[in-house]
Amino acid sequence: MSRSNAESRPDPWRSPVIVAQIPDTGLHRKLEATAAERQAIAEVGGLREVLSAQADLDVVPRSGGRVQVTGHIRARIGQTCVVTLDPIESEIKEEVDLVFAPEAEVRKMADLIEEGQDDEEPPEVIDPPEPIINGIIDLGRIATDALFLAVDPYPRKEGAVFEAEVTAPDPEDHPFAALKALQDNKKDQ
Repeated sequence: MSRSNAESRPDPWRSPVIVAQIPDTGLHRKLEATAAERQAIAEVGGLREVLSAQADLDVVPRSGGRVQVTGHIRARIGQTCVVTLDPIESEIKEEVDLVFAPEAEVRKMADLIEEGQDDEEPPEVIDPPEPIINGIIDLGRIATDALFLAVDPYPRKEGAVFEAEVTAPDPEDHPFAALKALQDNKKDQ
């Protein structure tokens, strides 16, 4: 779920949770992005604007130092129709269900998956867990990534249809029209 520009640009929406402080019963977080965070999300995601962004997430510890994050993300975004170039708004509703594990465990799983790729028919592999980095899980980052994954890359205004301009071919306009003209001139002489 990591974005390619994660190292070059700070995350636009941050809400870190320290894993060691998560109670055994888990915790529930409702997040709402501020105007500055929404503007930063729009810039990073290449959107015209982000009108609202909320996350409703449950963080529950699991065995082996793992943590499960479930919930949903809702947002209202502004984009530009790819057909009419008119501004449009879209609703985003995305479910989240992720498992996080200590970095060392994630690396071991990646090595096991890589070793298993030598088999002729690899077994069905589920998604590996996300790494817990420096003992922190950033719920804002999770919400932002889920929002970006749900954005329609080619938004269309309702009812907008792209119709290519069709013109009847001119019988005199073809690749051999010049040769035909030369041949006609030769006959006239």
